[in-house]
Amino acid sequence: MRFPFIRRVLASLFFCVSLQAGGAAAEPVDLELVIATDVSYSIDIEEARLQREGVAAAFLSREVGQAIRSGIIGKIAVAYIDFASTPFNVTVIDWRVISDEASAAAFAKDLLAQPINRGRHTSISSALMMAERMLETNAYQGTRRVIDVSGDGPNNFEQRVDITRDKIVARGIVINGLPILNEADRFNQRYYLPDLDRYFEGCVIGGPGSFIIPAKDFRDFAQAIKRKLVLEIAGHQPEKPARIMKAQMRAPQAGRIYEKGCDIGERMRFGAWGGLGEP
Repeated sequence: MRFPFIRRVLASLFFCVSLQAGGAAAEPVDLELVIATDVSYSIDIEEARLQREGVAAAFLSREVGQAIRSGIIGKIAVAYIDFASTPFNVTVIDWRVISDEASAAAFAKDLLAQPINRGRHTSISSALMMAERMLETNAYQGTRRVIDVSGDGPNNFEQRVDITRDKIVARGIVINGLPILNEADRFNQRYYLPDLDRYFEGCVIGGPGSFIIPAKDFRDFAQAIKRKLVLEIAGHQPEKPARIMKAQMRAPQAGRIYEKGCDIGERMRFGAWGGLGEP
């Protein structure tokens, strides 16, 4: 916003509303964002490192910095988690407010300093539930609340991801996705989905304005996450692929549907779909 005085007035008004609504001094921000990255065993240490470095580089970029400063309040609250399944999920960076180059640099530095976590199974649903708890219990009041989840395979453990998604979206939280379409995974037929982007569209993301930004592989992750963060922070969407536009024109009320079923990861795990699955 080009007028700092107007921004300060709007921020003050938003702060007063948050006091009246919650009875406590929640700090106003433009966005409450949880970034959840997959560190299950289908992702090796190098691939996990590329994800971590990609997020750090995005927050150091001019584009993300401009998106943060362009908000009405001019700051966002961010938390970062690694997920595999419930026993292995880790809060890597708890809530931080990012408003300028210094706070963004501190976030990136601390993120890169943390160890890479690993874990068994792929439970996107557990990551979503963990992120939801963090959003519901933090000390911030955002104009928007978003969970940003990335991964290279479908949910195959714990609760069904689509059922979990629907419950979270009903609480006013938007879920966006970054599917990593890693061709190297085709040699592991147990969990390889060549249309992982469609799975994320139909089973993972949800809420008003939700979207995916696919990465063609782990080395493409840095560019994909930067683009995704710019859009999320600014409250925008990418242009929808033609197939999504056509589907919505045919059945505008039906939403996105994944024809293979949102339980495909669970079926793959138990050997009901191409391969024996990981225990």
